[in-house]
Amino acid sequence: MKRGAVRASLLAAVLASIAGGVVGGPTPEALATAGGGGSPAATGPAIEARAWTLMDARTGRVLESHAAAMPLPIASTTKLMTAYVALQELPLTKVVRAAPYDPIYGESLLNLRAGQAVSVRDLLYGLILRSGNDAAYDLARAAAGSEDAFVHQMNLRASALGLSDTHYANPIGLDEAGNYSSAADLATLTAHLLREPVFAKIAASKQARLRSLRPPRRITTINELLHLEPWVTGVKTGHTFDAGYVLVGSGRRKGVELISVVIGAPTPEARDGESLELLERGFAEYRRRVPIRSGQDVADPAIRYAGGSLPLLAARSVAAGTYRGQQLDLDVEAPAEVEGPIERGAVLGRATVLVDGRPAGSTPLRAGRSIPEANLFDRVRSFVSDHTILTAVGLFVILIGAAFLWRAVRRRRGRGRSGR
Repeated sequence: MKRGAVRASLLAAVLASIAGGVVGGPTPEALATAGGGGSPAATGPAIEARAWTLMDARTGRVLESHAAAMPLPIASTTKLMTAYVALQELPLTKVVRAAPYDPIYGESLLNLRAGQAVSVRDLLYGLILRSGNDAAYDLARAAAGSEDAFVHQMNLRASALGLSDTHYANPIGLDEAGNYSSAADLATLTAHLLREPVFAKIAASKQARLRSLRPPRRITTINELLHLEPWVTGVKTGHTFDAGYVLVGSGRRKGVELISVVIGAPTPEARDGESLELLERGFAEYRRRVPIRSGQDVADPAIRYAGGSLPLLAARSVAAGTYRGQQLDLDVEAPAEVEGPIERGAVLGRATVLVDGRPAGSTPLRAGRSIPEANLFDRVRSFVSDHTILTAVGLFVILIGAAFLWRAVRRRRGRGRSGR
């Protein structure tokens, strides 16, 4: 990326904004002809954003959308791909030195000093919670050596993920020709990111302590959506002159996680409110089911030698959200037979809830009681019980052998008496 060119573009955007125009955005004709890219919008308050979508993170099902395939400027939600590439290329514990960064007025920053030591983990928190442009710049250099090389990586990853309406020109989200995505692509990328436990934790955090900085620093999120409802789980805000107000949101309720994307909302209040409206409308379509409850007897493997069975109990409840027509199944991985010694609470299997064949949640299966090691009597008894016919034949052979031996002894004794 040529930062001078970006600054020129931003300056042009400022002037155009003052004049009442918008630089780089789609024309009204383009907006009118763009396809929706998904199901019709559900009934409810109108969404003012240029484009939006609502997706089930587990199945990829689109609940509703508008102009979801339209390529648009996406502001700092660009940083979602920056985070994705960084997570693939860098260990969280790696410590890097902050590079000199010359921001323009109004940029979101983590306010790192040149040469300051900072971990990749803390850069990711600064990237997502504070939308730090300097954090994005340092992650790019650490992962690829230069901004240009990192942007190339971003585009390769976008292609690999099938994001056909996406292209990156910088890792930050500054308005620049060639930096765009769509609501549908942002939802797809976010679904991949939320499968990464590290990212999911970062995105859902309202605050974080940056432990690698000296002195350590506490930061808070600028994503107001996280403060509106306790079930909100992320993800990333954005705003530039070209993009308007952008928000990728997510929430978990009823055992299901939904992803919302709004691009080009007129105000930050509209962006947050419309995101919340989309998520609430989506959750209304789901029914919460609890096919596995904590302590439930899920499997009963036989106990070798001792006889009987060992109950394997669910360590926790597993809920799943389903909509009409979805099939709910249970996949249990547990041994058919166990052998002592086994301590109560030992993990011996796992039960997974499947919705339309896709995992929706799982729980370990723990031994419901202790099993001592089998003694010799148990082993003999078990062998006799498991090999009845073989044991009977063996006993018959022993009896026949004993009879022949007894007869032989009697004959020997008889000859002894007759020889006297």
